[in-house]
Amino acid sequence: EFLSPEILVALGEIGMRRAFLEESPAVLRRIVLHVGRTCVTGRLPEEALGLSRYALDRLLLDAAIAAGGAVERSPADSPDATIIAHGRQFREPKGDRLFGYKAHFAGQLDDAIAVYFFPGGYVGVNAVEQGMLNVCGLASEGLLKANGFDFDTVVRIYAPLRERLEGSRRAMDWLATGPVAFPNRVAPARAGEYPAGDALAFVDPFTGSGVVSAITGGILAGRAAAFGVRPDEYTQSARRLLSRQLGVTRVFRYLLAKGWAEDLAPLARARWLFEWTRARGRPALASMRAGPAAGF
Repeated sequence: EFLSPEILVALGEIGMRRAFLEESPAVLRRIVLHVGRTCVTGRLPEEALGLSRYALDRLLLDAAIAAGGAVERSPADSPDATIIAHGRQFREPKGDRLFGYKAHFAGQLDDAIAVYFFPGGYVGVNAVEQGMLNVCGLASEGLLKANGFDFDTVVRIYAPLRERLEGSRRAMDWLATGPVAFPNRVAPARAGEYPAGDALAFVDPFTGSGVVSAITGGILAGRAAAFGVRPDEYTQSARRLLSRQLGVTRVFRYLLAKGWAEDLAPLARARWLFEWTRARGRPALASMRAGPAAGF
């Protein structure tokens, strides 16, 4: 639930920049990576912002309703052009799956985005609005089974993470989702369909850029559908937007799986992970100001 500065560019495109800032998101200036026994720290190239998904989703829904949108609790009749935003629909074999979990904690706040990688998963910790701490992670099915699917236990297995949460109190029930898969590709084009968000490409959560990519992709999808851009042209534009992000996360996940990340971590700068996993949203959004078909 930390959002890179591109979020303000994306929200500015749909007139929501002021409403977003009025939620008083936490300001984040540092990045801290814990990989095994190695810790790498650094300054972010730009300030990031911490806002809960609940607050952001409420803002987006209210804005859609204010703009004349209707909330349907059951499937609506599909027009000729359909924006697909159903989320993840990938299947993984039982026993080798990943599950996501998150909760807010009341506790010690700071200006860091901290990510803790350990065997079987990772956890991200950062401040969000109203003085709360967001704790969000992914864990393997094996790790969860070994700990009775008790997330309170899982987040205290790894010593640096346990120390970070020392004195914090969980302020809500754990939310869990899964299984989670990483196809690391942009969805193929289908006639009359414009996928957005996770339906377009599932971005690894440790990058912290999934929401920005989803909003940017949603803007592209809406404009493509409105101006009659062919779905294959739209997906090509989305592929250019997300190619670096998906490539870097695929490499990083491979290094983690091979156990090489801890040895290589001291050679890296923490801000590189932040910079290399950004979607190329600014140029794409800027180019679309030139006209209906620009950017495609």
